[in-house]
Amino acid sequence: MYDDQNIFARILKQDIPCKKVSENEYYLAFEDLYPKAPIHILIIPKGRYSDATDFHQNAANEEIIGYYKGINDVVDQLKLSDGYRLITNCGYHGGQEVPHYHIHLLAGKKLHHSIV
Repeated sequence: MYDDQNIFARILKQDIPCKKVSENEYYLAFEDLYPKAPIHILIIPKGRYSDATDFHQNAANEEIIGYYKGINDVVDQLKLSDGYRLITNCGYHGGQEVPHYHIHLLAGKKLHHSIV
């Protein structure tokens, strides 16, 4: 069940401010408040999806395509030619802390396996 009061839902409703990096009709990308790398961007779909499974099973094809193209737009905008890491956590045992599907984009230095 989706929680409309989770922090990302509140950011989408503009109840809580964020440092926006990029946005289209399908996603919002913004800086993480507690970065684990010099560049740490959170990319969230604008739809009400609790985790990766929910998003991939229930989002319309145009939402999925628009979301993942948005991730590529963020990578291009930030000129991450040296590389980057995309991370998503799914569910309690997967380490997901906010019940809204999101991807962490980390970059800006050589990343090690224990970054997150």
